[in-house]
Amino acid sequence: MQKSIERVAGDAEGVSYEFPVFRFTGTDKSAPSAYLQAALHAGELPGVVAIDALMPMLDKAEAEGRIKGSLTIVPWANPIGRAQYHFGEHQGRFHLGTRTNFNRGFPLLPAPDTALLPDTTLGTADQRLKSRLVQLSLGHDIVLDLHCDDEGLAYLYIHTSLWPAMADCAAAMGVDGVLLWSEDADGTFEGAAIMPYQNAPADVAKLDRRVATTVEYRGILDVDGALAASDAEGLYRLLVVRGAITDTTLPAPGPFTGLAAPLENIDMMPAPRAGAVLYDVKPGDRVAKGARLATIVHTPGEAGGRTEIFAPQDGLILTRRSRRIIRAGEDLLKLVGDRKSADARSGTLED
Repeated sequence: MQKSIERVAGDAEGVSYEFPVFRFTGTDKSAPSAYLQAALHAGELPGVVAIDALMPMLDKAEAEGRIKGSLTIVPWANPIGRAQYHFGEHQGRFHLGTRTNFNRGFPLLPAPDTALLPDTTLGTADQRLKSRLVQLSLGHDIVLDLHCDDEGLAYLYIHTSLWPAMADCAAAMGVDGVLLWSEDADGTFEGAAIMPYQNAPADVAKLDRRVATTVEYRGILDVDGALAASDAEGLYRLLVVRGAITDTTLPAPGPFTGLAAPLENIDMMPAPRAGAVLYDVKPGDRVAKGARLATIVHTPGEAGGRTEIFAPQDGLILTRRSRRIIRAGEDLLKLVGDRKSADARSGTLED
């Protein structure tokens, strides 16, 4: 394993950011290569500790000559967001200088060629970071972007061109659900990983062996040793299943039995009033149309001071907010319905 340090120039003289990159050289050039990164939203740490638990497994595989495809690992992908604090609270989702989500604005290249990346010399620090992450990841057969939600089940975002071919990956990781998407107008990192291959010749696209996904590792507070070890085992199984690593001691995963649904089936349930949220449901609950999902206490102590929220259709509660204070219009939860939502959103679900 080799470690290098990437440096990103800041927006003023004397300011720069750095992050480590770990590389394992594969022994078989025909084997799939893999790129894993965590904490693009810098406060989302389940993926960071999963990679920490994965590294000894990779070291052992390397020592035993079992790493076939080259691996690139970036445990802290966002040093800019990692350094952002405002009034003592960490702010890792948006770049404070540009007010841009760190997982938006990635260049969506027309072909898998880093020479097509825009010149960010006169851009902002977050644009330079995004360009470098695309450079590091482009060309790998397996690209995993590790995130988490507020409170939720473990699930994946997968482009429709890779499903159901990636069902083995979902099974290997042991996730509860898969959300399928088909368009990206916002420039997510996952979009930057898969969109360049959509119009490429079949011998370049290799969609049958390609893996690109945003991994949502449950909730932002689900950071502990047992979960990290379990998630690391899932990542390791995926690398074995897809041939980047050989391990004859691992049994083949069974079929994926979790939920798979198009993005358009999700109801986000925007709050009609601001106030305190009293949830009646939690992630993993199955609900029927008309079931009460939450109550918003907007004028406490007064008659009519509560507003109840009901399920618009049958479905599964995938996530909910970790905060219990809500603004009017802010989304309360993700309900994966059995049919298309009457309020279906295309592209990214949240800012």
